[in-house]
Amino acid sequence: MDENICGEIRLVDNILKAEDFVRLRIKAGFVEVPVDHAKKALQNGLINVSAIYNGELVGMGRLVGDGAMYWYLQEIIILPQFQRKGIGTMIVNHLIDYAKANSITGKFTIIGGVSAKGKEPFYKKMGFEIISNGLYKMIEIE
Repeated sequence: MDENICGEIRLVDNILKAEDFVRLRIKAGFVEVPVDHAKKALQNGLINVSAIYNGELVGMGRLVGDGAMYWYLQEIIILPQFQRKGIGTMIVNHLIDYAKANSITGKFTIIGGVSAKGKEPFYKKMGFEIISNGLYKMIEIE
């Protein structure tokens, strides 16, 4: 597989199905959740984004929160064979852009989350601060 596949990745908002949500979690080593829980989580989230490569779902990310001041990254999941190719960065940047565009404070917004164990350097590289109970990034709104 080509190491530089980001140009071939399409990010599509709000098409993620609960069954695919669960499948990605399992394949990436996360705890399995019931499909009904995944369905409810997707309905209650602010946005979810799917990373599509050659018609295949290879990654996802969700943004939850109050939709105004506080946003939380959830399940930034990339299939193992597609990791370390920039897809996670694309997804996180896409979700950050969404939060910035939809923040109504006029001055700043906070994006937080919890990192899977060992993934903290990924978020640190993207400008997040790692704190005892997760991570966060304050973003100024222009």
